[in-house]
Amino acid sequence: MSGDSWCVSKGQVSPCDFWSQVEEVLEKMDDSHPDESFAAFLDRCCGQPKNEAQRNVREHALGYVSGFNAADPTLVGVHWLVQQTQAEERIQADRSYRARNGYADLLDVFQKKMEVDGIRLRTETVVEKVKWQPGNAELSIHDRGGSATLEAPRVLITLPLPLLKARWGEPGAVEFTPSLPQRKIQALDKMEMGKVIRIVLRFRERFWERIQPHGEEGSNLGGMSFLFSEDEYFPTWWTTMPRVSPVITGWAPFQAAKRLSGQSREFVIEQALKSLRSILKMSSKELERMLEGASCHDWQSDPFSRGAYSYGKVGAVEAEKVIAEPVGDTLFFAGEATDTTGNNGTVNGAIASGQRAAKQILDGLD
Repeated sequence: MSGDSWCVSKGQVSPCDFWSQVEEVLEKMDDSHPDESFAAFLDRCCGQPKNEAQRNVREHALGYVSGFNAADPTLVGVHWLVQQTQAEERIQADRSYRARNGYADLLDVFQKKMEVDGIRLRTETVVEKVKWQPGNAELSIHDRGGSATLEAPRVLITLPLPLLKARWGEPGAVEFTPSLPQRKIQALDKMEMGKVIRIVLRFRERFWERIQPHGEEGSNLGGMSFLFSEDEYFPTWWTTMPRVSPVITGWAPFQAAKRLSGQSREFVIEQALKSLRSILKMSSKELERMLEGASCHDWQSDPFSRGAYSYGKVGAVEAEKVIAEPVGDTLFFAGEATDTTGNNGTVNGAIASGQRAAKQILDGLD
């Protein structure tokens, strides 16, 4: 990924100049102190803002944590955030990449490998119950053809965090008999699922190329990669840079996602267009005339995800390791919320957790 980052403040688009100040705040986080929420940390380390500049830095720091981590600043733990930062530094995560054709390419790679190994993949199949004892598990499932029971000596479970935490009868819940160990349930309670709604808009042209930033004569937003604002619905937008296309993506995290979740597709699209119109000073008619298509997904209302990706609450450090622990050499766990390297909430963390769980299963077969 490449391109320019722009910010909107007081109705004007200008280069972002707050990153270094936000980094100064984040660098003050220390996991040697007792754990606390990020909001409490801000109050303790920075106090109440005394002027507009300090208020802006505080809001940008809160916006970063709630936007990047999809986290509630009053819940997410500082120790967990420090762990994430250290993990990012180890893999140079300031370098960002984007799959040219989306994650479908990655899934195709995995599926081809499965075909080579003769692995059967069943899609559109819902697991309702897992009845297990050491060395054997029975799965009650249903698909378009009806109900059935599958049996195996070991089961790899990759349910998203809210489904692991869900009680039987709630959307997407899976009943475990006997139930998961109390130690694992307590660890699950220390983790939370972030909230995000994303929308992708395709226009007939890259209209932002015609927009001139404030005080930047002879410049335009043609090289824009990210656009940050204080919009209540879609505060963050990004383009496909370095790939040039008339596509722009809107990101509605935390409170913004709460406002949009459960609303109709038409409502979400309308709010996205209103946000763009307000941020970039466009007319409604002009945006609607150029709009060719829109795609959005409400992960919170999807019974098979019920959220975006996980984060740790106060006291959550080590929780991922407990969630990842096998049960009775029969139930094994993978998925981004079980990553033990500090990369949960990421695709690389999800893949790494799958490799770790596969090794655990194979090692048990020796």
